[in-house]
Formats: sequence, structure tokens, C-alpha cells
Amino acid sequence: MLQIKFGLTILIKLLLIILVHLFYIFLKYKLKYSSVDLTYVSVFMFDTFCSSSKLINTFTGHTSCVNIIDYATFDDCQFICSGSHDVTVSICDVDNNERIKFSDEHLRSVHCVKFSSYHYQNYYQNVICSSSSDKTICFWDFKNDEQLQIFRGHTKCVYEIEFSPFNGDRYLYSGSGDKTIRLWDVETSKSLHIFNGHEDDVWCVDISPLQSNSNNSNDKNNIGHTDYVKNVKYGSNELFNLILSDSNDTSVRLWDIRSGQQNQVFNGHLDIVTSVDYTPFKIKNNIGNSNVICSGSWDNTIRFWDIRSNRNELYVIEGNANECIEMILHMIGICVM
Repeated sequence: MLQIKFGLTILIKLLLIILVHLFYIFLKYKLKYSSVDLTYVSVFMFDTFCSSSKLINTFTGHTSCVNIIDYATFDDCQFICSGSHDVTVSICDVDNNERIKFSDEHLRSVHCVKFSSYHYQNYYQNVICSSSSDKTICFWDFKNDEQLQIFRGHTKCVYEIEFSPFNGDRYLYSGSGDKTIRLWDVETSKSLHIFNGHEDDVWCVDISPLQSNSNNSNDKNNIGHTDYVKNVKYGSNELFNLILSDSNDTSVRLWDIRSGQQNQVFNGHLDIVTSVDYTPFKIKNNIGNSNVICSGSWDNTIRFWDIRSNRNELYVIEGNANECIEMILHMIGICVM
């Protein structure tokens, strides 16, 4: 009897996932909402996640540290791409649980990888953009195993790349060890602008959800971390005035960009924090948008926090958590892509 109930529970969960996925496909293809951010179409109860979360699968193939991953759906197939110190970019087929291809076009460590929705929407190509210590940014059509473009201009390592959410992801930002941020036109392969001002390596870039921040001063330097800041993330919807940051000082911090002041400090990690992001989780009895964030660290944990308080973490997942919160966020919210 218990086995039957357990089987029915699993079946119901699978049906719900299928319905959400079908709803997303309907919006994208029938209503032509391909450029709309659907991240918050689904809100997930945090308590449910905590009680049911488990390791689903492990993908192997890299021979050194995995620095970054990204997730996307092309032609209803789910893919994960990853960049590694072994100088390769790897592609895994999520549905078939296998590594299908890899690229070794870079000459040194790969720091960042992103799927390009611009190429898919405009040319129906399955493309990955990657940045490396070899100072380049490469575009690789993994379906046809063809290198399309190489951006050159940075004079040191390119640590981070980020597509603009505006103009159909046509524009790309990159942060580098040469202390600059560059803006690129993906269509023409041209460098459009160089942003100067940092006094050391630029580890990360993120783009405001607002097309204009005219009401906010851009001359504020938010000081609080005591070591390198590895990641920053803008909030969305009513959280657009808040920025999350993580650091080598093992802390996660929340900032108000209007005042430049630090709102919260989240301590608990025992080693360098390598990734942080907002989640679509909703806490029971909480009205409004999600207030749950998560962070990944070299202490091999993923920790979840409530941004409304400085209390201890809400939940901890132990394991190889250095760079895996991107996968968690995309897999729990299949309608993100």
C-alpha cells in the first residue's frame, strides 16, 4: 500500500513538471513570447524542495576543476554546458544522461560559458559562448561542431560574460583581468565600448533589469567585503534595487543600490563563496515575491537564506557545491529557458 502511494506521489510530481513545460512551450511558440522573462511564472514552495531534494545525476568527463555551468533547452532537448581548467567546453544531454560533445578551441582555462539565445532565435543555431584565460571569447555551434566567432580585445583573462536581456540578447558584456568591462555586438563581432574604473581584476558582471537607472546615482562604491568579490546579481521585479554579492571573505551580502548601503550580511560558509543567486522559492505564509537566495562555496555546501533577516541559513545541501547552484535554479524552474 505504501509503495502504491509513493508511486502515485511520484506520478503526480512528474505530471506537474510536464504541464509546466507544456505551458512554457505554448507561451513561447504560440504566443511568440520567446523574449519574455518567464522566470517567475512558477513559484516553488521552499518546504517542498527541502523535503524532496536529492542528487539526480553526476556528469563526468572533465579532467580538472569545473569553473562554471549553464543550462538551456533547444528543440525540447535539455543541455548542460560546462567550462573547465582543462581548457575544454563540454556539452551534456540531460535527457539521456550523457556527455555528447566537447570543444578544445581555447588555449587556457575556461572561466565562463553561456548558451546564446540570440543565435537560436535568429539563426536556429545551438551556440555556446565561452571566455578564457587565453584572453578570447569564442562562439561554438555544438550541433554542427563549428566555431563561429572569436572576440579579441581584452589584454588579460576574460573571467565573466553576460548577455544583455534587452534587444534579443544581441549584446554581450565581458569582465577581465585587464580591469575593464567591454560591450560587444554579437551580430557584427565589434567591441562597442570599454568601461574603465576598476583598480583590479573584474570577476563578474550583471545587468540591471531596468533599461535606465536614471534615478540612481552611478558614482557609489559599495564597500564591505574584506576580500575579492566573485559574483554580483541584480534582483528582479520589486527587488530590482537590491544587489547580491559573494566573496572570498566567505560572506554573502545584500546591498541597496539607491543608498549604496549594505542591508544584510549572511555568514555561515566556511570557505570562499563562489556563486550566489535569487531563487523562485516561496516561503510558506509569505505573501509576494520570493525572498530566498542560495549560495555555493568551496566548503562543499549550498546554503539557502531569507534576505529579510540575518538569521542562520534556512537549509544546507552538502556535497560538491562549488558551481552547481545554476543547475539547481534552472532545473527547479524549467520555464526559465
